[in-house]
Amino acid sequence: MRMHEINMKQTRLIIVGGFLGAGKTTLIWEVARRLMAKGMRVGLITNDQAPELVDSQLLRHADLKVAEVAGSCFCCNFDGFISAIKSLQNNVDADVILAEPVGSCADLTATIIRPLKRYHNTDTIVSPLTVLSDPARLKSIVYGGNAGLHEDAAYIYRKQLEESDLILITKTDTLSDEELDKLKKDAHACFPHTKIMSASAQNGTGVAEWFEDVANRQGEGTRILDIDYDKYAHGEAVLGWLNGTVALTGKDADWDALLRDIMNGIAEAVRKEKLRVGHIKVIAENGKQYAVGNITGDVSTLQFRGSAGTGDNMKLIINARVETTPEHLDALVKDVLVNAINGRYDDEILAWRYLMPGRPNPTHRII
Repeated sequence: MRMHEINMKQTRLIIVGGFLGAGKTTLIWEVARRLMAKGMRVGLITNDQAPELVDSQLLRHADLKVAEVAGSCFCCNFDGFISAIKSLQNNVDADVILAEPVGSCADLTATIIRPLKRYHNTDTIVSPLTVLSDPARLKSIVYGGNAGLHEDAAYIYRKQLEESDLILITKTDTLSDEELDKLKKDAHACFPHTKIMSASAQNGTGVAEWFEDVANRQGEGTRILDIDYDKYAHGEAVLGWLNGTVALTGKDADWDALLRDIMNGIAEAVRKEKLRVGHIKVIAENGKQYAVGNITGDVSTLQFRGSAGTGDNMKLIINARVETTPEHLDALVKDVLVNAINGRYDDEILAWRYLMPGRPNPTHRII
């Protein structure tokens, strides 16, 4: 079966899991773009503990159809997840839906895939669970480390890998062929019952091969986790979460320069305080022009793409997941913003929320 030959009587649902910063949004964007070029109808579902998502905005800039489940993870708001699926089926007539759960979410087989198969198997075909993994963090886990995370956050990451039907190593453009081959071999030794594949959304290698596999392979949801929900809850709770949206006004402002000032300021602040980063994403929007800054670990992971250009108005959306208290994260980000703006622009906070995730309480857990 090729990309254009999927059963059109049911919607193919592909859940793309993985820890914060693994590259989930970049991958589903690339896959959606390829499928739409073949004439297929594609829907995307994003997910977070709070609204105002960089990922949702980024995907909408590509004219993709996005449904958002905000305020809790898919498993704790299963009805909201089903509503998002139904919306894309009814309003888009989606052939394929790509769903991206919260990056700190695990136990998806028991709480999402099996309930879907039991209660919604007539209109949805569920693909094997793919878990994306950043090479640097995967190396650390495979070789006994904590991937630069708190021990309990690393526990969640290990459980994600353990329950996956398929581990997709991302960002392979950062590795040599020899490094990638070794990592695949060692990852398979660590997770022998899971298929290991690799892809780079940056240069496109491996993307089609991965999609063909998950669009055809059966046997999804075969591994039920033995998971300590107390440790799982604490692993999420060690992260402070912040989602904020700010409107800025200036005369012929260089919005790319401002984004760089903000991201460099945040990177320096977390480096100075030795805070562990899950991810920090910021999108600067100037009409249809936009730029994104991203940090997925230490300062060396800071990246920029796109351009917001110059202009008089800009909207800034900030999503930060950092190992500190929500209150401290709030103060840190606001301090960076004040220093970067430095009285040069008028600013208005449109939305601002910082929080600590609550204990996971799945709607269903079928084992």
